Amino acid sequence: MLESPLNCSILKRAQDKGLAEIVVHNLRDYTINKHRKVDDYPFGGEAGMVMTVQPVDACISHLKSQREYDEVIFTSPDGETLTQPMANSLSMLDSIIILCGHYKGVDYRIREHLVTKEISIGDYVLTGGELPAVVIADSIVRLIPGAIGDEQSALSDSFQDNLLAPPVYTRPAEYNGWKVPDILLSGHEAKIAEWRHEQALERTRRLRPDLLV
Repeated sequence: MLESPLNCSILKRAQDKGLAEIVVHNLRDYTINKHRKVDDYPFGGEAGMVMTVQPVDACISHLKSQREYDEVIFTSPDGETLTQPMANSLSMLDSIIILCGHYKGVDYRIREHLVTKEISIGDYVLTGGELPAVVIADSIVRLIPGAIGDEQSALSDSFQDNLLAPPVYTRPAEYNGWKVPDILLSGHEAKIAEWRHEQALERTRRLRPDLLV
């Protein structure tokens, strides 16, 4: 689930260029029980299974023995919602651990003593934290200088200035009677920039007014 998306597109390009290193660790490799179990029944009789402390602690301790980490992130539905400003900040860090939640959750002592930051990618629940981890990794790595061919492109993405991106068009200028706005063909950079800003404001007011609060 993790290895395929982490080795495609911009994430692969960044790793090939030596701009980022992404390593997937299997918690089963850090268990001490003969069946390599990483989960157990919850105290109190609630339904579902819970990830146990020991393999998580062993894995994080092993990684920390090799280098210092700026954050140990846990993917959780009740974490802080991932935003573009958060991704910007995380992209400035040197080393990050992302712990993928699974089953009913993790033993809460992991969150109390090992995790430094909890992140959610939205108000919904997935089977596990692997896909959110990929989303977090992609949102961070694409901001590293050199990961994207045109670095200015990332700076004009939606949410960088709390606005949605304006509409974009490409050739042909007319297709099937559908025309590109004349202003974009004018060559007048100042007026084009003004049009783009007005469009970004209009789309944000209409689609995401919460961003303007």
